[in-house]
Amino acid sequence: MDIMARIGEKFDTLSKGHKQLARYIMENYDKAAFFNVSQFSEQVGVSEATVVRFAVELGYDKFQSMQRAIQEYAKTKLTSLQRMNITYDRLEGEDVLQNVLHSDIEKIRSTLSTLDHGEFHAAVHTIAEAKRIYILGVRSSASLANFLGFYLNLMFDHVKIVDTTSASEIFEQIFRIGTGDVIIGISFPRYSQRTVKALAYAKKSGATVIGITDAGTSPITQTADHCLVARSDMASFVDSLVAPLSVINALIVALGAIRKEEVYDTFGRLEHIWREYQVYDEQEGAARYE
Repeated sequence: MDIMARIGEKFDTLSKGHKQLARYIMENYDKAAFFNVSQFSEQVGVSEATVVRFAVELGYDKFQSMQRAIQEYAKTKLTSLQRMNITYDRLEGEDVLQNVLHSDIEKIRSTLSTLDHGEFHAAVHTIAEAKRIYILGVRSSASLANFLGFYLNLMFDHVKIVDTTSASEIFEQIFRIGTGDVIIGISFPRYSQRTVKALAYAKKSGATVIGITDAGTSPITQTADHCLVARSDMASFVDSLVAPLSVINALIVALGAIRKEEVYDTFGRLEHIWREYQVYDEQEGAARYE
């Protein structure tokens, strides 16, 4: 149950001060998502103790849990303009480079501490045993899908990166998907309906669905057999994909370990091709893309 549903369920029984807080959150969730206790107190005109008791009244164990719930709700609702305003309001007078890099470090740390290792290993073995592998990510998530697809194509024979130009083309590319196949769906706020619907179709067709997303409340978790949760930044108009990319790196490395012989053989053959056709500049031991 999201924060708004909890407020709606409890509203009639709330005290006057708690109703003031409830109304403020409902009308200003974009700002409330980043308030601490004292800021809530000052903005709404209630005591700090009232703010803390309000969180408990809604069923949260502490204020920080309610704050995360507001953020979870807000990230699916905020427009790009709202995200931009919030970003620059928060960064005003701050060192942007330091602030952004520290924020990304924290996302990786949070992902490492919360990611279900059992789900990760299950996803790895499911992909390794798949008949065909489809990879789907739209908009900013397309970069992650292409990165994952590039490396999986070096390990597996039947990998398809789904072109996401239009909804109809997505279904045309996956309509043969079925039992024994795996589709990896990557989606972060604001979640793409194209991805959600395509994963639902794949699930209905008998394929195994692996989701890479930012939270257990993400719509793709409804169809995912295995879900890898990596923290993303909803406060910036630029999506932070650092933690998702780290999880995908780990996925690739784990799959490479399972298919070590095939990977050695593939790269051995590729090295000969790269040298023969001078793909890389190898002067003085350097190797870089042309």
